[in-house]
Amino acid sequence: MDRVAEVFASTLKIGKDLISDETAPDNTPQWDSLAAMDLAMAIQDEFGVKLTTRDIMAMRSVGLVRKVLRAKGIADV
Repeated sequence: MDRVAEVFASTLKIGKDLISDETAPDNTPQWDSLAAMDLAMAIQDEFGVKLTTRDIMAMRSVGLVRKVLRAKGIADV
């Protein structure tokens, strides 16, 4: 199970099959500024991490979210 894709699909209310590492605000209309904050909260809850403002600003695609999570010690993303 891809927990990152699950969080994105649930938060953005889109199919998990539409989520890839290239999914970003530029190509996903549902990922607006409000959704970005919802995603940050959902990611913190799902993975038990604390995201800094810098982390949140760096998370401009699903692939970059995975990178941030790996840097925080979450290996299975």
